[in-house]
Amino acid sequence: MARPFRQQADEGILESAAALFARRGFAKTSVQDVADAVGLSKAGLLHHFPSKGALHAAVLAQAASLARRVLDQVGDADPGPARDLRALEVLVDVALAHPGLVALMLAPVTDLGAEPERAVTDVVLRVFGVDPDTTEPPRSVRVVGALAALAVLTLAAHAGDRTTDWRPHIVATCFDALGHGRAGAPSRPDPLET
Repeated sequence: MARPFRQQADEGILESAAALFARRGFAKTSVQDVADAVGLSKAGLLHHFPSKGALHAAVLAQAASLARRVLDQVGDADPGPARDLRALEVLVDVALAHPGLVALMLAPVTDLGAEPERAVTDVVLRVFGVDPDTTEPPRSVRVVGALAALAVLTLAAHAGDRTTDWRPHIVATCFDALGHGRAGAPSRPDPLET
């Protein structure tokens, strides 16, 4: 079992590496970039992860674990507003706690060609019942829009140290993006359905 300090250090490295991989891509992120971001020397970083490939694999494994945790917490609930709301609540909590990993998980939502990260993103899309190859465009667009909003808003909340204050508003905004609206909010017809 890893010592608490080592585990905490590794989690910080993974979080920073994920944010850099999300922003720059794997090929354009160097070991030195990650080392600089976490305040280690290159040799110190390589003591934790022996190569850039090993670091990337660990980041993807951590992101996949978080995505599966979200899917497990949503469970076998029937598709619909209640499942979507639960999924958003869990995803927002994960995103607020792990902004770098969530940025990496959701980056392929806008670039579905991003290869190893796409597998992680596909798990997140499954939380909402979306298969990028078969789901009808209106649902796919709403889910991608909600996830993009979730990513941007949680990163902004985290950067501005507003995670607690913004959480309910982020969930409500993403729920609206899914087309469910909020109780008491004026309803408007979907322009595609009129």
